[in-house]
Amino acid sequence: MSKPFWPHLPAILWAVVIMLLTGLPGNYFPQITSFWDWLSPDKLVHLLMFGILSFLMLWPYRYDQRKGKKRSLIAIILLTGVVFGGVTELLQAYVFVGRHGNIFDFFANAAGTMTGMILFSLFMQKNIKNKKAHTE
Repeated sequence: MSKPFWPHLPAILWAVVIMLLTGLPGNYFPQITSFWDWLSPDKLVHLLMFGILSFLMLWPYRYDQRKGKKRSLIAIILLTGVVFGGVTELLQAYVFVGRHGNIFDFFANAAGTMTGMILFSLFMQKNIKNKKAHTE
């Protein structure tokens, strides 16, 4: 029997928000022209957007304790976040009007995906420790 669709809805909706935001004309966004510009607030926005996305993609599986499944899930979510980040940059470069794809944005998207996964792991470890402390 397949899992219900509803637990994945927040991640799907957030992915739609990301696609809408990355498709908006970029006239009001700063242009990144050098390596050092990747430290700009724009990159923090990419980091945040994709961090939230990976956190939301992991959320439905927060109580799944199967090690083999957990490893493959992590790989799939990492790959999904990185590929989605690449697709948004390619769409900005070749499809969206007034936008320009940027390799540094792609790196920020990938870093955000990994950051969200790390934060999710830390969040879950803290919850597990709190539950153990309350049961003892």
